[in-house]
Amino acid sequence: MTTPATPDAPAPAPLLDLHSLVVAVRRRRRLWTALALLGLLAGAAVAVLLPPPPTAVTKVLVAHQQDQPNDPGTLIRTDAALLHTTRIAGEALKAMKSPEEPADFMEDYEGLGLTNNLLQITVTGASEAEAVARAGALADAFVADHVRRVREAADAEAETLLEQQGRMREELDRVNEAIGDGPPQGRPQDAADMESLFARRAELTSRITDFGQRAAEARVGTPRLVAGTRIVDAPRVVRHSLPGTAVTNAAIGLVLGLALGLAVAAVTSVVADRPVLRRDIAAHLGASVIAELPRRTAAPWRRRRTRAARARLTTSLTRSVRSSAEPVSLLELGCARAASDLALDLARALAAERPVVVVDGLPGPQLSDRRPKPGDPAVVDGGRAADVPPGERGLGVGSVAPGTAWTDLRHLGTRTVLVVRAGHAGTAWLHTVARQLAEQRVAVIGVVLIDPDPRDRTDGTLWDGPPTSPHTGPHTSPPTGRRTGPDAGPPGHGERPARWNGGGTSHAVQAVGDDPRRTERRPTAAARVPDSDQEAR
Repeated sequence: MTTPATPDAPAPAPLLDLHSLVVAVRRRRRLWTALALLGLLAGAAVAVLLPPPPTAVTKVLVAHQQDQPNDPGTLIRTDAALLHTTRIAGEALKAMKSPEEPADFMEDYEGLGLTNNLLQITVTGASEAEAVARAGALADAFVADHVRRVREAADAEAETLLEQQGRMREELDRVNEAIGDGPPQGRPQDAADMESLFARRAELTSRITDFGQRAAEARVGTPRLVAGTRIVDAPRVVRHSLPGTAVTNAAIGLVLGLALGLAVAAVTSVVADRPVLRRDIAAHLGASVIAELPRRTAAPWRRRRTRAARARLTTSLTRSVRSSAEPVSLLELGCARAASDLALDLARALAAERPVVVVDGLPGPQLSDRRPKPGDPAVVDGGRAADVPPGERGLGVGSVAPGTAWTDLRHLGTRTVLVVRAGHAGTAWLHTVARQLAEQRVAVIGVVLIDPDPRDRTDGTLWDGPPTSPHTGPHTSPPTGRRTGPDAGPPGHGERPARWNGGGTSHAVQAVGDDPRRTERRPTAAARVPDSDQEAR
């Protein structure tokens, strides 16, 4: 019996999210593409820089006394193993009058059983002539050794049979002596004993004849085996095609490099635990993704698309900042350049109403070393945020990367937009950012996702919006299950992001804190919000 899920119970997190893993591996395409290309080049380079040594090959037909039609290849594998013995290697070196050690020579050749009776011998050498000579000497030594073993086995079997025949003859002589010329006169013999002696003599005579025939057959079969073992393919040089070898090695290197790259990308993605999907980033930061911005690219058609996306994002943020009575900041995580460019675009758009001063709180020189252009806003250091004139609007730019001075973030702005690069920070650090912003009473307007996955279809909206008002019509949403109190976790921790199908821009998620100026309220049921209602809010 399963327990029914309640609206307040968070969905159990999977042990391994395949969707996130596939996206993370796809985003690391530079890694596995580079490794695949490196394997391709390494394989081609090996074929060019390390060509195979001169090689000769020969084939030997081997006849066995125990040949059977259903033999699984045991005999020919035994021959291949016997080929790698110091006795055969030594005989071959002796025939070539070479001072090389047999153990060293054994590393330069190998035997392969092609069929039950066909052995292929491959030998390498310093030159083609040496390789051919080595192959011929090795094949001759193997044939001579095999013939010698066959003859020795046949002679041993024949000698054993002849010895048995000799013992039978001695016993037959004793039986003949016992029988003699018959029973003597006047001395009766037992008829039963004589009958057994005659039967024994007949048996011994038959066995002696059988042992003689078997001994003859043992030696008769030896010439057939000797004639059947011979070199059927004379030693010849194996020709290597450099282009073919290079293509083969390059293909093998490409496959191995690609497999290694994919494995490394998958393992590092799982170990690093860096969210990439909108759904995961919104859940861990406790804030909705309000916009996305692709990375800079050199392709002209993509640059136009990026500029259009930046213009739309600037317009959207301008409306949010203009309507806010509190100072607003942009806090980056892994995309300082994108955050500084976005801050300058936003300051230029706001400068039409009143002067804007950009407060530089970035640890790097993205804004301080920037050459100002005509019409650019003034840029002051983050330590002089309080010196902004009363008539001018301050727009802070800071960072929430590791090493951030959290107490300085509130001086940049009590409301902030997080500019986060997808896949840059781990889950633990996203929780740390959300918790620190909540402790500093910095409300998060939303998240701008930099370099998102173009195939990401997940929802990056968390429903934690304003209460129902009479002019917007009834609308409710499922509770998020967020805990409050001293033991509450970071925003988004232990809660379930809910989809919002109301259209328009996403609602901002307020940071969890004890701000007396705001009271967090939540709707209690799920329903759709019409576009007109959203615009009215």
